[in-house]
Amino acid sequence: MTPADLAAVISDGVHTAIQSGRISAEVPEEIRVERARHRSHGHYSTNVAMQLARSAGLPARAVAEVLAPLVSEADGVAKAEVAGPGFLNITLESAAIGALARDIVLAGDAYGRTDRLGGLRLNLEFVSANPTGPVHIGGARWAVVGDVLARLLEAAGADVSREYYFNDAGVQIDRFARSLLAAAQGAPVPEDGYSGAYIEDIAAAVLLRQPGALELPEADALAAFRTEGTALMFDEIRTSLAAFGTRFDVYFNEKDLHDRGDLDAAVARLREGGHVFEVEGAVWLRTTDFGDDKDRVLRKSDGSWTYFTADCAYYLNKRSRGFERVVIMLGADHAGYVGRMRAMAACFGDDPDTHLEILIGQLVNLVKDGEPVRMSKRAGTVLALDDLVEAVGVDAARYALARAGVDAMIDLDIDLLTRQSNDNPVHYVQYAHTRPRAVQRRADEAGIDRGAPQDFDPSLLTHEREVDLLGMLAEFPQVVATAATLREPHRVPHYLEQLAGTYHRFYDACRVLPRAGEAPDDRSRARLWLTEASRLVLHNGLQMLGVSAPERM
Repeated sequence: MTPADLAAVISDGVHTAIQSGRISAEVPEEIRVERARHRSHGHYSTNVAMQLARSAGLPARAVAEVLAPLVSEADGVAKAEVAGPGFLNITLESAAIGALARDIVLAGDAYGRTDRLGGLRLNLEFVSANPTGPVHIGGARWAVVGDVLARLLEAAGADVSREYYFNDAGVQIDRFARSLLAAAQGAPVPEDGYSGAYIEDIAAAVLLRQPGALELPEADALAAFRTEGTALMFDEIRTSLAAFGTRFDVYFNEKDLHDRGDLDAAVARLREGGHVFEVEGAVWLRTTDFGDDKDRVLRKSDGSWTYFTADCAYYLNKRSRGFERVVIMLGADHAGYVGRMRAMAACFGDDPDTHLEILIGQLVNLVKDGEPVRMSKRAGTVLALDDLVEAVGVDAARYALARAGVDAMIDLDIDLLTRQSNDNPVHYVQYAHTRPRAVQRRADEAGIDRGAPQDFDPSLLTHEREVDLLGMLAEFPQVVATAATLREPHRVPHYLEQLAGTYHRFYDACRVLPRAGEAPDDRSRARLWLTEASRLVLHNGLQMLGVSAPERM
């Protein structure tokens, strides 16, 4: 029985109490169930009586005393006792606890998935690095966090579209083209240009595609290096992200917004809403009406568009595609965008709290021998995603980046992440996955089968370590749903580390397979079910992180 199952049992008890007239109250939207901190308090505890007390007009303890016998009568519940000011401490029957092992094995890859966010159609934009250089290490963080968050949102029932915004219009692309042309000519890097070995590599690749590019008039040469260089750089970005296990459903070109006239259409829509004004030939959006610290320019007096106007057109495009919520992940250097973006959504007539969500992430440093690694072999002034993968590998990099809350700056220790020991979190969790596999291989060699589901006896899983392990396994769906709802992917790796530790303690305390010469019994078979259930949850959790679940280590 999972906490969600128990919450449903408690909800039935609440409805029975209300329908029978024993209490008159409003049923809470969510009934919270938590594992008891002390075994003497049972298996689970809920504060539902405290949630009901105000609308019932009764002390919480009095409400709990009404609910306790109703919950106690439910299948799988041994007893429900009132504690303190109105908690209900619930003890489950051993069979109800142990049955979870079979349920997990039968559910397989589906265990951990819920319908918590069912019906939500969401657009998730992340990474969106400018195609003027390789994905840097900060972008690598978003590549992981965004990808993991998308997996978790889908596991919680949401319909998610992963989107990469390709900034292929604007001044930075002009600077990139000039830098490539200079490299091809053997000239110095332009004062505001880009440098690094990758510029020379891309410039050489452009010349392979267009050998006569340097013989063209300068404007035509720049156009060639702009078009070909941007395409080559973006191909490299996509390749790096794919190798990192990060995929996108949509690659959206900013240039298309300009070419289709979407910026003009967005400004016209804002003007219809009465939020646009003009001063000295410039077109402005009155964002201060919706909490921004200043109004924003849409079109400069020289007729050129601002980046903010493209942001407006892009947001409107996403909403026109039917996305109920637009989620954008930005680095710490873009924290100042939050106010203007929320105001922009309001100018379009949307509710920023409902339709727009902006997540801000902090910086990442790579550390070796206690010192920051500051220089990329290829990108020059910044560390690139490929440098991170080369240093620690995909699994360690993804796990470490997903493990920290996005609002915290993190140092990735190369020495720790390449260590094959239990102080390396990803190794610790992956090793926990290999142990059930090893048990199953030994069982197969000995011809021991866990038996058919109907022959499984859950009441035999009563050892303290078995009950602890079942309790941890029961929490997985709630951990996934909470991580998705709160946009906190780091909850999953922390859960997996706790689960790994709980499994290791079970493994050390409870013999699964019989000793040589002994025949397998029902307890051995029940423990094989529990062993496979543990492996599946570790596997499913690692899959949600995009990290491999090895068979052997």
